[in-house]
Amino acid sequence: MQTLNVDLGSRSYPIHIGENLLADGELLRQALGGGHAAIITNDVVAPLYLDRVLETLQGLPVTTIILPDGEQHKHLATLSVIYDKLMAARIDRKSSLIALGGGVIGDITGFAAATWLRGVRYVQAPTTLLAQVDSSVGGKTGVNHPLGKNMIGAFHQPACVIADMAVLKTLPRREVRAGLAEVVKYGLIDDSEFFDWLARHAAGMLTLEPELLAEAVARCCRAKADIVARDERESGMRALLNLGHTFGHAIEAASGYGAWLHGEAVAAGMVMAADLSRRLGWLDEASARRVRTVLEDDFGLPVIPPADISLDRYMELMSSDKKAEQGRIRFVLLKDIGKAVIADDVERPLLAQTLTAQAGLCH
Repeated sequence: MQTLNVDLGSRSYPIHIGENLLADGELLRQALGGGHAAIITNDVVAPLYLDRVLETLQGLPVTTIILPDGEQHKHLATLSVIYDKLMAARIDRKSSLIALGGGVIGDITGFAAATWLRGVRYVQAPTTLLAQVDSSVGGKTGVNHPLGKNMIGAFHQPACVIADMAVLKTLPRREVRAGLAEVVKYGLIDDSEFFDWLARHAAGMLTLEPELLAEAVARCCRAKADIVARDERESGMRALLNLGHTFGHAIEAASGYGAWLHGEAVAAGMVMAADLSRRLGWLDEASARRVRTVLEDDFGLPVIPPADISLDRYMELMSSDKKAEQGRIRFVLLKDIGKAVIADDVERPLLAQTLTAQAGLCH
């Protein structure tokens, strides 16, 4: 087991990475800190791992809440269902929530923890690659609004992240690829050597070779922990983690949440960000082409956005994205592979060119 630390003073917490950690009773009980526990999961993960966690916590009072799977259920109505069950179970301030699932479960459980009784303890037990390398770390929690992803939420740090590598073996191949999009993102924003390493080891990553996987997860978590420690509430450099997300969130919202997996939309978004960077004269053509090649050819990710969304609709959704400021769309773009920058003064004609060229938009 590797243990990293997110250094936030009195709110610091560990990230544990290793095999079969969900069966480690001492580790999980220590993370919970005693009291009643409520496990929040979904109807796909529950048949696979819920009994394992319940056995690990045998002897403790535990409530289980099983939600329907999918991004389309990440909204306020689902949050109300959670509140009803927490009330019925008499979950108090000394209780803890456990997010057992992917990014959707992690986000919605974290937001429930942030808002139930004005804040209770919670533990992240991510079961997808995407959640292990990104969404489980950093304390961003929330739910979607029909007009924007994660528009309703709060910063609320977990007490612990337990990344069990063993659970990734049951992931569908599509989910593995989607998670790898977020892994590639870390190389693009600040680590060109890691990007090259991923390109060389793409085949092994896709088949979940244990040593490669552990190395990639640890590097991503270490990078995110460092960024979060320096900029917890995204007032500066943490925004770099949103590479591809302004485009990607628009794709998710316009297509209907769940049609595109988050990592798939981010992959297409990163290709669009690279294209826009090239049009601005910041990124050379060969580098922009390599971004697309690695994502599309090496990792098998979709990189062509839907063409049935109008240019005006893309503009509307990106303008209402939570990262927009004073009506200006905020992008994370590339000066080079491994060197991301924040830009909020992109000329609309250049943006329109990228959208039209990449998606073949209807008008």
